[in-house]
Amino acid sequence: MANCTVYQGQARFESSTVVSVGAERLTAARIFVNVGGRAATPDIAGLHDVPYLNNSSLMNLETLPEHLIVVGGSYVGLEFGQMFRRFGSQVTILEMRARLIGREDEDISAAIFEILRGENIDVRLDAKCIRLAKGNTAGIITAGVECASGAPEIQGSHVLVATGRRPNTDDLGLENAGVTLDSHGYITVDDQLRTNVPGIWALGDCNGKGAFTHTSYNDFEIVAANLLDNDSRKVSDRITAYALYIDPPLGRAGMTDTEIRKTGRPALSANRPMSRIGRAVEKGETQGFMKVTVDAETKQILGAAILGTGGDEVIHTILDLMYARAPYTVMQRAMHIHPTVAELLPTILGELAPQDR
Repeated sequence: MANCTVYQGQARFESSTVVSVGAERLTAARIFVNVGGRAATPDIAGLHDVPYLNNSSLMNLETLPEHLIVVGGSYVGLEFGQMFRRFGSQVTILEMRARLIGREDEDISAAIFEILRGENIDVRLDAKCIRLAKGNTAGIITAGVECASGAPEIQGSHVLVATGRRPNTDDLGLENAGVTLDSHGYITVDDQLRTNVPGIWALGDCNGKGAFTHTSYNDFEIVAANLLDNDSRKVSDRITAYALYIDPPLGRAGMTDTEIRKTGRPALSANRPMSRIGRAVEKGETQGFMKVTVDAETKQILGAAILGTGGDEVIHTILDLMYARAPYTVMQRAMHIHPTVAELLPTILGELAPQDR
């Protein structure tokens, strides 16, 4: 931290080159905005009448919820839902859509649903018109929900709202600097993370280019390379990659099968259940599956998903091959170490067949 001065306080733009922090006025030719994001507050009837939790306030609990109701069936909701179920809480997850984590393929959503249900987590899908209210008994919260099946009301001790994130851009004075935002409040940036105002960059969750620690750090690498190393790096060069940290984890790289089908390109795909992978059997962790999809013409890997033990690590072997723009045959002919989860990737790539349209 040599030559670094930290100011504690709310920073606001006074102009495109001046930022105020309390009584201080800081002037610079280059300003980098990296203010992150926070949990979004959805429009749920009765939400502000009950003591609801988000992903931050949940971490401050000192007692275990007897019954945790989770509103939202995506990454944050599923991770905390499974976590607190294993701590000993009764858990109910309410998802307004027809399946969990809607951005994933249907086979992934279905497999995760079964994993959670196997741990006695009550997952309510098509949970529309959610409403919250204090129960008749002290300390009880009632969640009213319209579902295709199941009880119309759920009694819980705590409610976790996990319905998305929003950028921390609403109190920065960006209008004073002339910096533009999109309709969701994210700072608009170009391929090198420059805003529309010369001398101002936006990095991390506030630019809408990613919502992970690794995407934020990669933002820094892109900006530093362009400014300091004369190395032209771009956001568009990176490949989508992330993990869902339930147990077993989901490792994802590239496009989903649904996204690939929308492109209309011919593709080949293959999958294998974890129950047919020796290392998973040895560990007694056979839930989930692995799948890879490739371009039938270029033979390059378009996307992959590994839902199973070690999936968050194994996915990197595929991700690196994608960055190398090498054909899948390179990995197909590689000799992997036994006994590992990754050793079956060459075998899977030898079983590719035309993707269903």
